[in-house]
Amino acid sequence: MMLDRTKAPVIRMPEDVQLPKYTRHVLDNGIPVYEVHMGTQEVVKLELVFDAGRPYEHKPLVARATTSLLREGTATYAGSEIAEFFDFYGCSLSLPFNLDSANVIMYSLSRYLDKVLPILKDVLENPSFLASELQSFILRKQQLLKEDLTKNEVVAYRTITELIFGSEHPYGYNSVEEMYAALQRDDLEEHFSRTYTVNSCTIFLSGKTTPAHIQSLNKYIGSIKRTGEKVLPHFPPLPKEAGKHFLARPDTVQTALRMGRRLFNRQHEDYSGMYVLNALLGGYFGSRLMANIREDKGYTYHIFSQLDVMKFDGYLYIGTEVGNEFVAATYEEIYKELALLRNEAVSAEELGMVKNYLVGTYLTMIDGPFQASELIKTMVLENLPEDFFATLVQTTRKITAKQLQELANRYLQEEDIWQVSVGAPMKN
Repeated sequence: MMLDRTKAPVIRMPEDVQLPKYTRHVLDNGIPVYEVHMGTQEVVKLELVFDAGRPYEHKPLVARATTSLLREGTATYAGSEIAEFFDFYGCSLSLPFNLDSANVIMYSLSRYLDKVLPILKDVLENPSFLASELQSFILRKQQLLKEDLTKNEVVAYRTITELIFGSEHPYGYNSVEEMYAALQRDDLEEHFSRTYTVNSCTIFLSGKTTPAHIQSLNKYIGSIKRTGEKVLPHFPPLPKEAGKHFLARPDTVQTALRMGRRLFNRQHEDYSGMYVLNALLGGYFGSRLMANIREDKGYTYHIFSQLDVMKFDGYLYIGTEVGNEFVAATYEEIYKELALLRNEAVSAEELGMVKNYLVGTYLTMIDGPFQASELIKTMVLENLPEDFFATLVQTTRKITAKQLQELANRYLQEEDIWQVSVGAPMKN
């Protein structure tokens, strides 16, 4: 039978999207380990996550500084020696900083994990936090900050998050040069001793794992004795009323636009529905904002909306950069799209397209051990129920146009939206 290539194939939504299985272990010192045994490559990913982010700081920026300097030397090894050691065994060590946590990520060939764990243990037990390294960090970050503040989109993002959460909030405050200059070595040592403890640590191991890997983890990481009281997060009161803000940059040819509002974290009952609604609004290439403002009007090359979700809170925001002459018109079209979502039910064809797209992205979330471990990490760290992923998938499959319209009326009201423009004054 010949294929008729003039007709597109029928799109079928996968019937079964399930979270991969994982195993929970507990090391001798009480640290939980979540193991995802998958894959055929002789590689493992080890990630240690500490409750050591901004909500647990005693001083602004100390969480980021502590994480950044963790591998820059210990009482035993210089930072260069640590780097050479990991390179010798073909391992990579990174310390990405997240708002809520400090993460230590290591990729290793399966057969060498036992070789590199002793050095990793030393990094986690005896960081030196040299004053010279701290000074280099401060100067480097101050220079990067100066460069970032020349970019309208960076200033707009910093402003919208500060407006939504407040300038004293862990999710809202912005770094300034004086904050970096105020950091002292004692600050890093205090933050490290308070938050990098076995009580605040969770481990995720994924890839072609073996029982020997768990034994090695227990031998080295499980022998760390540093404990402490659980550090509680601190959050000041939030701003109550949204407003419009403009920051003048008269010599720029484009204006950065950011709009947003506070929402909630993944534990909220409306999270799954809002995940679908955000995709419809601006969460993928075929979204309404892209179709209208990029494809139809041609005001911008890219426009998006997204849910930024942290452990304790979250927000929705819309972002784009447009020519100065299109600022007012772009805002008008964005508000039109929000009003359409509130006032008119989405068509079955458009809703079907969004659902198919999202289910496809869910498949990528579980495609391989490292991706699956990321999803499991989110669920564990944010105290989500075991059926969270299944609920997200089922909500996407079954949500109706009416339910999406109800969510839009609940969360996309114009008076709740903060608006930030960074660039030239608007031209009507």
